[in-house]
Amino acid sequence: MPLFNRSKKRGDSSDNGQDQDGGRKKEKGSWRKPANTAFKQQRLKAWQPILTPKTVLPTLFIIGIIFAPIGGLLVWGSSLVSEMTFDYTTCWNQSSSTSLTNLTFTSMPYTYNLRSSDSGKTITPPTFAYYYNDLAPEDQKHSCYIDFTVVSDLAAPVFQYYKLTNFYQNNRRYVQSLDTSQLQGSYVSPSTLSSSNCNTLGVTADGKAIYPCGLIANSVFNDTFSGFASSDNFYYNFSQSGIAWPGEAKKYSATSGYTNNLDEVVPPPNWVLRYPSYPNASSIPNLQEDEHFQNWMRTAGLPTFTKLYGRNDTATLPAGKYQVLVYMNYPVQGYKGTKSLVISTVSWIGGKNPFLGWAYVAASCVFVFLALAGTIRHLLKPRRLGDMTLLSWNR
Repeated sequence: MPLFNRSKKRGDSSDNGQDQDGGRKKEKGSWRKPANTAFKQQRLKAWQPILTPKTVLPTLFIIGIIFAPIGGLLVWGSSLVSEMTFDYTTCWNQSSSTSLTNLTFTSMPYTYNLRSSDSGKTITPPTFAYYYNDLAPEDQKHSCYIDFTVVSDLAAPVFQYYKLTNFYQNNRRYVQSLDTSQLQGSYVSPSTLSSSNCNTLGVTADGKAIYPCGLIANSVFNDTFSGFASSDNFYYNFSQSGIAWPGEAKKYSATSGYTNNLDEVVPPPNWVLRYPSYPNASSIPNLQEDEHFQNWMRTAGLPTFTKLYGRNDTATLPAGKYQVLVYMNYPVQGYKGTKSLVISTVSWIGGKNPFLGWAYVAASCVFVFLALAGTIRHLLKPRRLGDMTLLSWNR
């Protein structure tokens, strides 16, 4: 009889579940199994401390004892700094004085955070006066004269800041509103700017490019401060050089990419007082040397911030009465903000900021309190380590 091979049923395997090459049966999911090594199987040696009262309580005491002098040292370093803040926001709202020789002074908001050695000295409240001069240049028509007192000599360096509140430079669209190629001296066509991050303030209605473009450049702080003049004809001057971070100038070019295309470029709208137009190449600002502009372009992370305006690294500011002239051009009341002049010294810790020191002191107190509470609890009601009867399922 002819022999016939029996046909396989569908789904049967000729090797009965074994591999054709090795004869071993594949284990389901074996390709996902990590290699049998100490690293992949998490068998590496590790330090697993056993937290007992004898180890935890001394650790808390030690951390608290270390934090306390660190905090005290930081608080002491901050107490060596004198800082004076004069809020001249409402100076614009005062009635204009009749003449410079007959200024009408009124009280103003202020804050004196003096160093600890001057804390007991009498402070004469500062005053300000508003004067409008119709014959002055456009950016010098509105003047605010601030009279203030320095209660003791301030050793160099002395810094001059401006302070703004309720100004959100950290807004995402605001932070991105610039063109780095344009700031570095490259020619950027108006059509390119209209579709870039500067689209809101990149091109004018008649198709001209704005240089520098963007919301940050357009809103640059444009109030100006003079030095300090005393009644005995002493003048304390501030330098405008060295107020920006090192390396900031590398972000900007000394020349503009529009030098040969002056008919295609205009200043930002809010720069009209200082730069009505760009009639020639020399009228275009040199952003590489404008450190006030560089400070402003480094946006702040909080709505209340200060930016350095001037510094004096050589001369001591003697105690006495002084007057500073502020040309007011920057509006802040529209968004319910304030603007202030800040005068400050520094110590080895930097500016006036006692928060870090008191944070260390507070942390030290918390650690010591926890250590004392744990020690009392351990002495009054000790617990035997490894007591299995205390497990929840054994109660």
